[in-house]
Amino acid sequence: MIKKFEIDYTVFPQHNQHVDTHRTDDPVEAEEYLMHLLVSGARILAIKHEGVNLDTVQSDRLLLVAVQRLATRLLANSLHIDSVTVNHRFGLPA
Repeated sequence: MIKKFEIDYTVFPQHNQHVDTHRTDDPVEAEEYLMHLLVSGARILAIKHEGVNLDTVQSDRLLLVAVQRLATRLLANSLHIDSVTVNHRFGLPA
């Protein structure tokens, strides 16, 4: 059975050509995994939903959510404030 979300990526893209795929049915887990890939510097090659590549607008939307969640988490940890305060001060989602 096809998983709802598949993320194709390469770890250490400057030294590695092997493509790995993360599969999940949970959209929140997909966002969390995108956050992990962004922090680690992996090259994200494709984001698929039900086996079909998302178009640029849809994949950009998922990446933007991951980036915003990551930025909120980093600011909250670094400034020792909660996510509601991060939202109020920086306009990022709580």
